[in-house]
Amino acid sequence: MNIILDEIYQNQDIEYRAFHARLVPNVNNLIGLRGPIAKKIAKKYANTSTGTDFLNSLPHVYYEENLIHGYMLGFTKGDITSLLFAFLPYVDNWAVCDSMVGNLKAFFKCKEKAQEVVKIALASEHTYMVRFGLVALLSYYTNPEYIDFVLECALKISSEEYYIKMANAWLISVCLVKEYEKTIVLLEQKKLDKWTHNKSIQKAIESYRIDNKTKDYLRSLKIK
Repeated sequence: MNIILDEIYQNQDIEYRAFHARLVPNVNNLIGLRGPIAKKIAKKYANTSTGTDFLNSLPHVYYEENLIHGYMLGFTKGDITSLLFAFLPYVDNWAVCDSMVGNLKAFFKCKEKAQEVVKIALASEHTYMVRFGLVALLSYYTNPEYIDFVLECALKISSEEYYIKMANAWLISVCLVKEYEKTIVLLEQKKLDKWTHNKSIQKAIESYRIDNKTKDYLRSLKIK
């Protein structure tokens, strides 16, 4: 058994596996490992020979290995672009995707360079590469400098995949919070498909960062 897989089993939580299995449907290769522990393991072995061997041992067998892999990329020194593109095709669920994006703060500090990675991901036919791009946008690009680019990307999304559509609606709702004046135009002019339009409004209304008057206006824009 490899070192990292051994650590996963040493920290196995059967009750958590049962709970987490309900959150990641269609993922049947769970061992049972809480996220903070996975992140701790990833940090422990990043930039070591064990970590390097692990990152180069694709595909992995277990969900937790993929989770650690995604976290480890965020702790890896140097340019991780090639490692990222090597891993993304093996991501097969929202949890690994979103956890990885959240830990890539160092990578996304260089926004212009990372932007090219996002563009490639969004152009993919792989569900979780596209979701990676959308979650990256909402996590790192919803500011005045990049809002036009973000909204342009959101408008180009055309997919019936639930986890892509949900990420796009999530993105629009975050844009409504952070860059309302530019984002509201998409809803007023009904530039999005009906599902994304209404789900974006729903998620925005759920935000405590939007005032009640604005929420009432957003409700009036729902497509029936």
